[in-house]
Parts: sequence; C-alpha cells; structure tokens
Amino acid sequence: MGKMLYLDCSLGVSGDMVVGSLLDLGASEEGLRRALSSLPVEGFEVKVGRRRVSSLDACDFDVVLGEGNETHDHDMAYLFGAAPAEGEPHAHDHAAHDHASHHDHAAHDHASHHDHARRHDHGHRNLADVQAIIEAAELTDAARSMAIKIFSIVAAAESKAHGVPVEEVHFHEVGALDSIVDIVSAAFCLDDLSVDDVAVSSLGEGEGTVRSAHGVLPIPVPAVTHIARDAGLVLTPLHRRGEFVTPTGAAIVAAARTADSLPPGFRILRSGLGSGKRAYDPPSFVRALLVEAAGAEDDALPSVAPTCAPDLWKLECEVDDCTGEALGRLIERLYEVGVREAHFLPVYMKKNRPGHKIEILCDEGLVPVAERLVFEDTTTIGIRRCPLWRTALSREPGVVTTPLGDVRVKIVTLPTGERRAYPEHESVSAVARERDVSYQRAWRIAICACARLGQDGLKC
Repeated sequence: MGKMLYLDCSLGVSGDMVVGSLLDLGASEEGLRRALSSLPVEGFEVKVGRRRVSSLDACDFDVVLGEGNETHDHDMAYLFGAAPAEGEPHAHDHAAHDHASHHDHAAHDHASHHDHARRHDHGHRNLADVQAIIEAAELTDAARSMAIKIFSIVAAAESKAHGVPVEEVHFHEVGALDSIVDIVSAAFCLDDLSVDDVAVSSLGEGEGTVRSAHGVLPIPVPAVTHIARDAGLVLTPLHRRGEFVTPTGAAIVAAARTADSLPPGFRILRSGLGSGKRAYDPPSFVRALLVEAAGAEDDALPSVAPTCAPDLWKLECEVDDCTGEALGRLIERLYEVGVREAHFLPVYMKKNRPGHKIEILCDEGLVPVAERLVFEDTTTIGIRRCPLWRTALSREPGVVTTPLGDVRVKIVTLPTGERRAYPEHESVSAVARERDVSYQRAWRIAICACARLGQDGLKC
C-alpha cells in the first residue's frame, strides 16, 4: 500500500472545507490558481487565508463572487431562523436568495449572478454545459475526470430529488459559479496530492430544517440523502441544530473515496485542517491526513481482506439487436459521467445468434447512473452487477523530454521499487499534430525517452 488520504468529516463536510483541508495538507495553491484562471467563466475571486476554529489553526478557502452576487450562505438567521416576512427583499427578489443554503450547496444554489444576462447564463446550465466549462480548463485528465464525476453524482441526486431525468435537470443549482469553482478546486487538489487511495470517515450531520429556494427542507436535505444512499456514505447524528453536510461536500467525498477504512496500522505523514464559514458553536471543519500503512516498506503486495468494501463494481449484459453506432454512443455517454472503463465485444448468444457483450467498471456511486444509460441507449432488459476488488500499483504523473517536445507520462511503481513510465496518448497525439509527424513516430520517440530515464530522471 502507498500513500492514503483520510478525510475526517465527523464535524460535517462542504466543498470549501474539503478544499481548505487539502491546501493545508500540501496541495499547490499556485497551481490551483492557474487552473481556476483557465476556467472560461468570470465574476469570482478566490481568497486563501488562515482562521482559528476551536482554538486550532485552519486553512480558510473562500470563493468571493462579484458585486451583486451575494448569497445567504452564511446568514444563520435566514437559513435556520423564522421565515422572512412577506415583501422582504431577499425573500423573492434577489438572485442571492437562490443560493439560500451554503457557499457550495449545489442542491440549493440557483443563480450565481445578479444581472439578468449572467443570471440566465448560469441559471439554465445542464450537465453538458458544465462539462464544457470543465473541458475548456487547463486540468490534467485525472482532475478533469474527477470534476465531471463529482458533478455527475450531484446531477443524479438532483434528478432523483426532483423526479426528472438527468438530462432535464436545469443546473441552476449545480451550475452556480461558486459550486463550479469549489468542485474544480477539490478535483485539482485531489489530483495534485497524488495519493493512491482515499478513505472517508462517517459524515457528521445536524438536525432540523434549512431554508432554500425550494422552500424549507428537512436535514439532511434530499440531495444529500440520495448521494449518501447511492455511495454508501455513513451519516452520524451530531444532535445539533443545523446543516453540516452539503450536497457538494457529500458528492466530493463520494467521488474521491476508494477505500472503506484506514489500514490497521499507519503512520501520519502530514495533516491539514479546512474551516467552514457558518457560525456554528463549536465550529465545523474537515481534517485531512496523509498516511501510509505501517508495513508499506514490505515488498509483498497487500492482501485484500474479505470483509473490506469493493474497489469497483462491474456491470454487464448482452444484446443482439443494437447497432454499432448505438453502442458507440453508449460508451461515449458512460465515459462522460465518469465510469472507469467501458467497452463491448462480440459474442455468440443463444441459438448461435451474433451479439455484443457490454462491460462497465465504475465506482459504487455511479452504478445507478450507468445502469440508467444502458437501459436508455440499448435494448437490454436486464443488467448483471458484481463487486470487484483490485490490486493497483502506485502511480503518479510525470514528463519526459523528447526531440519533439515534452510528453506527459504515467509513472508506476512496482512492489520491488522499480519505476516505469508510460506515455499518455493525448500528449503523444498533441505532439504529433504540432510537429506534423505520424502518431507512430511520436509514440516510438516517447517510448525511447521513457526507456532512457533513470529513477532520478523523472520530472514530476
């Protein structure tokens, strides 16, 4: 086992708290700012500072929207107090009312901007619009995939909460500017830390009700209940009045989680603390720990305990009356929502009928979404599912210098300590286009550059 990230959410979780804890743990603030500056959206500023929570020093990550975009995210009287009197400006008039829950509260965040043009732009995004924004940003493939996965989890929860298909959900909630920034920031930091696994504690949640643009909702709000159920997240009552788990926070930990628990014995390498914004007493925060198993130096590969949670889920079915075009479209949609692997292969079915077998590997939280897409885009009437456990080598991104230019590579570490570098397809393809050479030539040059590298020659 390599390095593991442990997110302690026993006092609640939200997007800004997760990002703050990861920055405090060592994720690059400079790199994050570069990534956010590449987003094709305007009207926000990111502030990173320090704050005292329960006498502890914590990182405070804050997305500040432009003038006129203020929200009620931290207005405790509005969120948890008596209903606003009829005619009060913020009850119906302001776009800020549509944010009415938490700074990163995707389930309740409606319009991000006060002016009509921006409010319309941000008020009616669908998942494809949000994905286009993320695709245009300067992110690694892993960070981009994680951001899309997080949005897809929230989208599935919103779809269930409102009783409409994912495609018909208007992402004035998920598409809010501050939610986009929070989720992209979390995805960048998770990728930047280059951990092998992520474990998550139970999520401490409050009780009572919270006011939103949908009305007064019980805590946990519907989107959180769907995310927790689909991802198998555990909620622990704090017996305190308030909303301590936001949909965006729940979606981030659901998307990031790859392990069910900490190893039996571990060493703590670093720790980080991310503060919340609401005036709870005592304050809410997320603690992040970077740990390694006590026996991480052993050469033997770790064994999988039969009682541990599965790493992935496998979905499969066979069809004999679907065109290749329909199956190709299904594969595209599956990758768009964040599955790990998806493919189809020829098989012979009953009575020797030629057909195709569809196989999908995904995280538990994406099983309902993937199954829905298969039912929508194919003629199957049943899907098999089974849990899978895997042994994965430690991996990290790197760069090799070639005569054609720099090429991104994936570096894996074997149990013996040997490191191997493999060129990334997208990077090789880009170099081939830029230098007007064949893909095969660019690939072979990149492979030769990888072979010449020693352990100290890798630039990460």
